[in-house]
Amino acid sequence: MIHILALLKMGVLSPKEVESLNSAFKEILEEVKSGNFKYNPESEDIHTEIQNRIEDKLGDLALKLHSFRSRNDQIIFDERFYCLTESTQVLSLLAENIIAFSKLANEHKDDLFIGYTHTQRAQIIRFKDYILAYYWMFSRDFQRLDSFLKNLEIPIGCGALAGSYIRKEDYIQAIRDFKKEWGKDLRITLSRNPLSDVSDRDFLLEFFGILSILQMHLSRLAEDFILYSTKEFDLLILPEEFCTGSSLMPHKKNPDFLELVRGYTGRIYGNLLSLFTTMKGLPLTYNRDMQLDKEPLFSSVEIIKSELKLMVGFIKEVKLNKKSVEKITRQDYSLYATELAEYMVEKGMPFSEAHQLVGKLIRDAEASGIQLKDLDTEILKSYSLYLDKDTLSRICNPSYVIKRKRSIAPSKNSLAEQLFKK
Repeated sequence: MIHILALLKMGVLSPKEVESLNSAFKEILEEVKSGNFKYNPESEDIHTEIQNRIEDKLGDLALKLHSFRSRNDQIIFDERFYCLTESTQVLSLLAENIIAFSKLANEHKDDLFIGYTHTQRAQIIRFKDYILAYYWMFSRDFQRLDSFLKNLEIPIGCGALAGSYIRKEDYIQAIRDFKKEWGKDLRITLSRNPLSDVSDRDFLLEFFGILSILQMHLSRLAEDFILYSTKEFDLLILPEEFCTGSSLMPHKKNPDFLELVRGYTGRIYGNLLSLFTTMKGLPLTYNRDMQLDKEPLFSSVEIIKSELKLMVGFIKEVKLNKKSVEKITRQDYSLYATELAEYMVEKGMPFSEAHQLVGKLIRDAEASGIQLKDLDTEILKSYSLYLDKDTLSRICNPSYVIKRKRSIAPSKNSLAEQLFKK
């Protein structure tokens, strides 16, 4: 459209010819939207296919369309415009997931969960804080992608590599006229260095990088949910509609969706690395190698969009197994070890000494097969005069643990609040 307007400004096309061309392009666009567009495999590429379609509709008028423009210029414009439209859709899907995390966290603001390090039980936490960890991961993804969009420019006027015969004033006016109809916020600009622009795929590498980090977060979420829903952990209950059974074992509830999310991570990473490898040794400017960027681009975008669409529904339906969490907090006193050591520090004991003392106390209790809560005061005081059954009962309590975490900053103007307002 911009190129047609520029040709009109130059006098290459008449107003009537512009109208005919626009009408023909709209007809082709409707074919694409309706699914009736059939690509002719004998065409060299999609550009030739469109050119042939226009020629079928308008005859020799179509031959003027190619004036002063190269496919190198077209493809860089198209790819950047594709990234703009698809990034906008991914942002929207990210927003839905972020809101879903926020809602799930608020539904469980007083419920407990088990925090892990090294896949070992560590400390008692709030389920809300666990879910918000992923809320913040996805929020960072949103901010990265939003920043990418704000900085993404779409150059035109590159020619093959050295610029175009079309006057810059005509292109600038054509861009202004285009923005009046399609949106002033579009960062369509006249190329400042055509050699750089036609050979540039940095924007794709940046886009792939952002999608790779997002995919890593999706994969970590998937792994957590898979792990915590097993009988060995039994902390989460996965929604039936996202799981499948076994062809042999009647009792199985397999987290197929989550496993596929985890599995597709290799594909997303591979797409990033394949483009890095393609670009690493290319001389300026355009080379046919760069045509190989399309498959990984389309693949990454479609995978991410599909995962995010499904993950929204998954997050809304996942359930916390409160009974299992409560049972663990009652039976596993090692979860209170840190708070016991901190209590000793408050009484004046050096932390290193308190750390060793509490560790020995818990190991000895486990070795003797006695629950910490069942040790009498005499035995407890043999470890420290500061310990007795009442003190142990007060400290080894989830409410005590949660209240002692005072360093966490409050969330102000969170992304979810901003998204709710839109």
